[in-house]
Amino acid sequence: MQTAAEKNAAIRTSYAKLAKVGEGTYASVFLARHTATSRKVAIKKIKVVDSKDGMDMSAIREVKVLRELRHPNVIELVDVFSSGSTATPSLNLVLEFLDTDLERLIGDTNLVFKPGDIKSWMLMLCRGLEFCHRHYILHRDLKPNNLLISPQGELKIADFGMAREWADAGLRMTPVVITLWYRPPELLMGSRHYSTTVDMWSVGCIFAELLVRRPFITGEAELQQLSRIWQVLGSPTEKDWPGMKTLPLYMPSTEQFPKPTLRFIFPAASQDTIDMISKLLLYDPSKRMSANEALHHPYFRSQPAPTHHTLLPRHPTKDKTDNETDHPLLSHSDVKDKNRTAGDIASNRDAPAATTKKRTALGGASPNTVARLRKVARRLAYD
Repeated sequence: MQTAAEKNAAIRTSYAKLAKVGEGTYASVFLARHTATSRKVAIKKIKVVDSKDGMDMSAIREVKVLRELRHPNVIELVDVFSSGSTATPSLNLVLEFLDTDLERLIGDTNLVFKPGDIKSWMLMLCRGLEFCHRHYILHRDLKPNNLLISPQGELKIADFGMAREWADAGLRMTPVVITLWYRPPELLMGSRHYSTTVDMWSVGCIFAELLVRRPFITGEAELQQLSRIWQVLGSPTEKDWPGMKTLPLYMPSTEQFPKPTLRFIFPAASQDTIDMISKLLLYDPSKRMSANEALHHPYFRSQPAPTHHTLLPRHPTKDKTDNETDHPLLSHSDVKDKNRTAGDIASNRDAPAATTKKRTALGGASPNTVARLRKVARRLAYD
């Protein structure tokens, strides 16, 4: 029988690194190939650092969660192994190769999204998330940047560094999770008792973003984000959201905004689309649509049918020119580090308070394979 050290060495030597395609403060990402099968993979090499920085907990949490979740719409953790010396150890996550993300597709004005395309991405997102929630996993950082796209067009939920097991309604958790533009109002008002519905608010924001091709509600700080939500969706009342006034950071609004007609915001959307968005973006978390309810919504049964994933809009397969690298290759992790506070890091390993003042963009470069992975490599690295 192999010892643990022998098994670890066997896994480590079964992958041949082809190129380093990303490097951050806490991790490097390599394009690699499994020597026996020739399968392309991404190896995320995480430096084991002082736990006060919070990186160890994120890495351990991601490994634990991904080992439990096996689903076509969740990124696959292929292997895990350790490397380095006793003094400078590293944890290596071997992940499936994914060559782009939903954010980049949304931002590409050369691509035309048909209603069936949007329905297909939403269906894959809801299927993957329903699986996570059914297994008591909260993602807590859903956004287009963390929805990776396979070479076959399948959407995969990624970046589980902020994920949390959840099965107890009385569990106290940090409210400082989920990137600001996708964070629900109950977290913005300091709620420490929440459930899967925080992810569903993010799904509603992503749905809206797919329709309008830009981030839906964009504040630069928590209070401004709340104000923007009220402006877009109307000021909540006690009838809309019983218990709102008991939240830790609740403050009466100095201005009351009327509830708009969503048809005005999404003039070309079907009635089923409008209905689903309205139920995803309900203020009262107890009334917000679940992932399972979303999958059974008439939106997914009505015409047009969801586009098959192999036929979804894609970037041109030819290499991009190197002059496109003037688009900054920024990941969720870049944004986390630039915007989270010292208090976030010290008090809670799982709380990036990310605020994006501009959309992250991605550039291409040759050679072809390395360039494609560079577009998502930094999404796999903690910078």
